[in-house]
Amino acid sequence: MFDDYLSWKPYFEIVPMEHADCAEVSELHAVRFPRPWNDGEFSSLLSQGSVFGAVARQTNAFFSKPMGGFILAREAGGEAEILTVAVGEKYGRCGLGWRLMQAAMREAVMRGAETMFLEVDGGNVPAIGLYKKLGFKTVAERQAYYTAKDGTKSTALVMRRDLR
Repeated sequence: MFDDYLSWKPYFEIVPMEHADCAEVSELHAVRFPRPWNDGEFSSLLSQGSVFGAVARQTNAFFSKPMGGFILAREAGGEAEILTVAVGEKYGRCGLGWRLMQAAMREAVMRGAETMFLEVDGGNVPAIGLYKKLGFKTVAERQAYYTAKDGTKSTALVMRRDLR
C-alpha cells in the first residue's frame, strides 16, 4: 500500500480556459515570468473573440483540481500566435507543455489558422527543445528583447510552424 502512494502520479485533463481561471493563471504566470500579467489582463485578453486558451487541471487530486499549466493564444487572418504558456515547476517534463501546445494548435486549425508563431527566450533551452519537437523553426531573432528580474537582457527567438 505504501509503495502505491510513493508511485502516485498526477493526471491532468486539458480544458478550455475560462474567466474563472484567470486569477490562478495569473499566479502561475507570476512565478514563471519576470514581468507577470495580472488576472485583469488575462480576462481582458480572453474576452477578445480571437483569443483562446486552455488549462491543465489535475484530475486525481484529493481535495481540489489544481492547475498544472496553461496556454493562451490568438488567431487572426489565418495566422495564430502563442501569447503565453507556462507549466508549474513541479510538473515540468511531464508532457503538459506538449499537451497544451497540441490543444492550442488544434484550436487554431479549427479557427482557420494555417501557421502559428511564438516567441521564446533564447536561453529557455527546455522550451526551445519542446517547440522544435513540435515542428517549430526559428525564423527571426530580437536582440535584447527580454529583461530578467536582475536587469540582464536576452534574445527572443521568433519561431514558426505550418499547421496545414
